[in-house]
Amino acid sequence: MGAQLRVYKRRIKSVTATKKITKAMEMIAASRVVKAQRKVAASTPYATELTRAVTAVATGASDKHPLTTEAEAPTRAAVLLLSSDRGLAGAFNSNAIKSAEQLTAKLQGKGMEVDTYIVGRRGIAHYNFRERKIAGQWTGFTDAPSYADAKAIAGPLIEAIEKESAEGGVDELHIVYTEFISMMTQDAVGSRLLPLSLDEVAKEAGTTDEARPLYDFEPSAEDVLDALLPRYVESRIYNALLQSAASKHAATRRAMKSATDNAGDLITALTRSANAARQAEITQEISEIVGGASALADATAGSDK
Repeated sequence: MGAQLRVYKRRIKSVTATKKITKAMEMIAASRVVKAQRKVAASTPYATELTRAVTAVATGASDKHPLTTEAEAPTRAAVLLLSSDRGLAGAFNSNAIKSAEQLTAKLQGKGMEVDTYIVGRRGIAHYNFRERKIAGQWTGFTDAPSYADAKAIAGPLIEAIEKESAEGGVDELHIVYTEFISMMTQDAVGSRLLPLSLDEVAKEAGTTDEARPLYDFEPSAEDVLDALLPRYVESRIYNALLQSAASKHAATRRAMKSATDNAGDLITALTRSANAARQAEITQEISEIVGGASALADATAGSDK
């Protein structure tokens, strides 16, 4: 019994230490998600107004711009997957990867080749383990992305879509990220960044035919569009990075809270088992003492006869 009680005590000590770690990680994630939410809120007005401007310029341009004109028969597409550098976030990364694979299968079903670009070590590890080709990868900033990170990601993607598909370029650019809805809800979503669908962009920006901002274009709408569209892609990627960061921290907080609660339940169960083992040990010791005393009394009585 003594050995069993020591086992319970060692397990209680180990689980208690784990509980302290998960509780600390939960608190850290809670503080980080608040900061990430603030960044998302701060980036939204800029992204909205830039979207309005892009819509106005695109609708005011007399010629079709290559970044707003859909290919008649698209043959290649690029998919940007946003994952995280770290785990311990429940199904955060697996949901994003699953959504990217579904989008890839859908595009391939249309007869298109897909180039995959990945942000985050988890997504990269998933594709490397399965020996899948990665066209571009970025790591080291998923917890706190900056606009410079978004710009570095957008550069190769914009170059790819400006090239002809025969020269290694792509006809479409898609992004898969985790949208932050609330502390309890985060959804992996996929959307097409380029070519622009003006109706969808106008609806997203809240721009209608009845209320559309007026702009004067100098030197021309096409030149302005050349300058605005890269900024548009960068802002969309930056917002997606912030959304994914906030979602990852929320998922980590939820996972660590669940782990902390489970550790508490396990400690309670182990404590009860340890108490039961201790009581059984004490009962056995009392039984041995009583048995020994009874045997001694019988022996003494026998010697007196």
